[in-house]
Amino acid sequence: MNTAPPAPEPLRRIRALHTERTVTVYQAYAPALGVPAARDGRFPAAWKRERMTWIKPSFLWMMYRCGWGAKESQETVLAIEIDRAGFDWALGNACLSHYDAAEHADRAAWTRQLKASPARVQWDPERDLQLAALPYRSLQLGLAGEASRRYADEWTVSITDVTPLAQEIRALVRAGEGAAAAALLPQERPYPAPGGTPGLSRVS
Repeated sequence: MNTAPPAPEPLRRIRALHTERTVTVYQAYAPALGVPAARDGRFPAAWKRERMTWIKPSFLWMMYRCGWGAKESQETVLAIEIDRAGFDWALGNACLSHYDAAEHADRAAWTRQLKASPARVQWDPERDLQLAALPYRSLQLGLAGEASRRYADEWTVSITDVTPLAQEIRALVRAGEGAAAAALLPQERPYPAPGGTPGLSRVS
């Protein structure tokens, strides 16, 4: 019996650990901020709500960004479970972080949209266990202004320190235990992005 090969990954897709109510994203911080956030299940007052913050649904992309939690000021890796309605609101009110002639009437229109949008979408190459780039892309979502404040104070459901998990997976990868490392990865699956998500309107 012939088995059809798996369908190829689309160029852009949101892959995330999610439930009916929440979606998990990742960030990495210095211990002075990350440890109390995980302990209390919320971001402390020291977390600057007026600044743009970037959240990543892809665990391995976060590992690439923070070097498995080894980079300075990124030693504490957090899994932040947030309300799906808030995540979808951010996607629906986002603008691409760069000008794309296929998405915008002209550069001036993109600039106006960028200034008015509380969120930004960026598509970066997904990563494998070796943190090498894959031929398809995953989401980075930048939150500013209203989106940043609502993320910290309304959408966050739980915050977990997953630094030990990152270290365990990294150790298995270094030991050549790829299958064991892969078994520990969060079970990310395609996320049903709302209509109008920047960068997905023309990509299957």
